[in-house]
Amino acid sequence: MKFGMRTPSLKRSIKARTTGKAKRAIKKAIDPTYGKKGMGMIKNPKKAIYNKVYRKTTFSLGDLFKKLFK
Repeated sequence: MKFGMRTPSLKRSIKARTTGKAKRAIKKAIDPTYGKKGMGMIKNPKKAIYNKVYRKTTFSLGDLFKKLFK
């Protein structure tokens, strides 16, 4: 488990911002549980717990800028 600042990745940042609305709409049409709150805990509890702890114990450069300019 990582603690502290996450390593920034420009490639991953761009990928996350350009994943299309159409792709999400298709997934939602096929799987009615896609994107619903709490579904991660039902589908894969181990991964959901890991992700929750990871998000609480790490931070990114964007988080630092948000705190500075608030």
